[in-house]
Amino acid sequence: MALTIGGTARRIGLALSGGGFRAAAFHLGVMRRLAALGILEHVDLFTCVSGGSIAGATVVKHWADPARLDILDRYLRTRSIAVSSVIGGVLDPFEDRLDKLAASYDRDLFDGATLDGLGGGPRLYVNATNLATGNLFFFVTGGGKPAEMGEHELGVVGAPGFPVCRAVAASSAFPPVFPPLRLDASSYAHASSVEYVTLTDGGVYDNMGINPLVRARNALDYVIVSDGGKPFALDERPTESGAIVLKAALDIMMEQIRGLEFDRLQHRHAALKGPQPLWFSIDSREGEAQAGDAAFASSIKTNLTRLGREEMDVLTRHGGALVEARIRRYAPELIGA
Repeated sequence: MALTIGGTARRIGLALSGGGFRAAAFHLGVMRRLAALGILEHVDLFTCVSGGSIAGATVVKHWADPARLDILDRYLRTRSIAVSSVIGGVLDPFEDRLDKLAASYDRDLFDGATLDGLGGGPRLYVNATNLATGNLFFFVTGGGKPAEMGEHELGVVGAPGFPVCRAVAASSAFPPVFPPLRLDASSYAHASSVEYVTLTDGGVYDNMGINPLVRARNALDYVIVSDGGKPFALDERPTESGAIVLKAALDIMMEQIRGLEFDRLQHRHAALKGPQPLWFSIDSREGEAQAGDAAFASSIKTNLTRLGREEMDVLTRHGGALVEARIRRYAPELIGA
């Protein structure tokens, strides 16, 4: 899939951040523009978190289908996973919510697919957070390599039969709305060292999914980082409510991680130890197609609720405009290669 530039094969990675359906629609616009520029079919690796996992796994699952982006578009315009639609009411047991989330993904997007069933497309990382160790936990498939799951501390195991819907559910199980996915030794052998592991939203560890982009074994030359998450903003009337304070604290930590990961990519590239990063955020006005697109796109809530026509139009237009602007400014050699 690598793109040949000047006679040399160049490998491209695409990171799709968390941020609910808003981020998924923003990423859809990015992928539509990459397809129009002749770049999408040359992407070697997707690394995805939460809402980005919905988008990335859907596109990779339907990689051979010319309508793969239309499938994602139709889903975002017609489906909702608001809490009430998943849990069936406030009296539903908390522990059942993740199963219902996974079932909704399977019904609408994945149709029983397992990780090895996505093996014909590019390499796909679906990232979650392991609450047992505090590490990134990944589900990975495609790229002509075996399907696996695991993390660097406990270890990695083969996972050909693991359901895609459950991997995506774990990646998008934002607390405290959804419980974590529990894995014991029957499905993840290394869980025996800690009795079991619990996996929550990948955004708790890193909302961008940067780690796979800098792994030497993935040998990437360019990484396109589509940041559709909610940027931290000035709050003129900060809350004193306990539960909301906890959410605000999480937002602050995620913003710090976001900045550190950006610096990490930049410094590794400057030291000739990493790929060239092309990073853009949903709140960026540099390259926006229409004045006000950045402000409107950033104001859309980051939940899992069906998006309206105007929201979809602005998010996809804005994502497409930003990725093309970054490529034309920093890596024009990717266009027409």
